[in-house]
Amino acid sequence: MRREWMEPVIEVQEFVANEYVAACGDGGTVYKFTCDAPAGTLYYYPESDGQIDGNYTGQKWKRQRLGSYEPCNAKHEASVTSDFYDGFVDYNHNLLQDPGEGVIVWRGSNKDNGHATINLNMSSWETTKS
Repeated sequence: MRREWMEPVIEVQEFVANEYVAACGDGGTVYKFTCDAPAGTLYYYPESDGQIDGNYTGQKWKRQRLGSYEPCNAKHEASVTSDFYDGFVDYNHNLLQDPGEGVIVWRGSNKDNGHATINLNMSSWETTKS
């Protein structure tokens, strides 16, 4: 039996990125949310109760007053690593968080502002990569 010699052949496959390949972590991801809570006196809770959902279950007396609030109705972009807080807009001026007053508060990129949304489900907020 006689063997035939064949020249070696190299096959190269081109890598094509799969749309399911994800980057590590949340770096560069931003939330988009609308500053849409009705006007009133805005408060927030600087200490977390473990969830950011506008329903603070910690020590209510630790609230901080941010002052008179008017919605700017702007769609803000904030990093997912930004500080968001449970808070409330005191519509009836009794200094307490009553049912229907809960909001999520973002203090702005320099923590010197107060923006509030009535959309309490952060997982439903639009996200993008910056």
